[in-house]
Amino acid sequence: MSKVSFIDKRVFETFLKITSAISATLSLVVLFVDIPEGCRTAYGWLFITVLLVIYVVIWIWSNTLNHIDIKVEGSDVTIKVGDIFSEKGLKAIAFNEYFDTQVDNKLISEKSLNGIFIQNHLEGSVEDLDKYIESYAFDQSEIIGINERRTNGKRSRFQIGTICMYKSYLLAAFSKFDKDNKAILTMPEYLEFLINFWDKVNNVYAQQSVSTPIFGSGITRIKGHKTISDEDLLKIMLWTFRISEMRFKYPARLTIVIHKDKINQINLLDIKAARNGV
Repeated sequence: MSKVSFIDKRVFETFLKITSAISATLSLVVLFVDIPEGCRTAYGWLFITVLLVIYVVIWIWSNTLNHIDIKVEGSDVTIKVGDIFSEKGLKAIAFNEYFDTQVDNKLISEKSLNGIFIQNHLEGSVEDLDKYIESYAFDQSEIIGINERRTNGKRSRFQIGTICMYKSYLLAAFSKFDKDNKAILTMPEYLEFLINFWDKVNNVYAQQSVSTPIFGSGITRIKGHKTISDEDLLKIMLWTFRISEMRFKYPARLTIVIHKDKINQINLLDIKAARNGV
């Protein structure tokens, strides 16, 4: 099933802009070139066929669009398919509220972005990362308690949205864990995370570009919204960014990186056409 309808208004508007330019060019050409009487019908059908092909190409392009640039309250925002680890500047990686680092497919899945970062992109040992997090200068308000009953993983709980800057990475306390160590959030908590996250980024980015994934895409369960799509999550991220005080000054920009397996679920044409992406 295509993301963009064949008769989508925006596809038709793009088609009209292109055909208007073509028609204007042809009008100038026929002023100086005499078309033989017997060829006019054939040329007419050829012109109609070309227009149909152009429309189909625009429609296919709309459905395979994988990179857009938009402005959100003056900030440059790029949304694209790619690998967040190859992006320049600061890269946000979602951890759980304990900043656990144990990749065992229980606390952290090896297939999650968190797990891939720890296993494949960590400079140094996991023990060094643990020591770094333990000694990091968090605000006291960001540490919300100690879970003494927790037997697997760390015990210090952090406010969601808390950031630990580690080299070129922004480690973010994102998901809450239930008693079975399953990542879960309510929608109010998801919004709380995003608002806190943008606020923290505003304090630490130092005019560097920042790349993030679509937070919540993947294994995290948003309670009461089991069927929420990646496109919905992306729009929520853009909305909270717009209402936050976070503003990127040129040439710094925000890049939201979409996994290649998720792009088929996201209509970037719809987001690009909307004001501020939402």
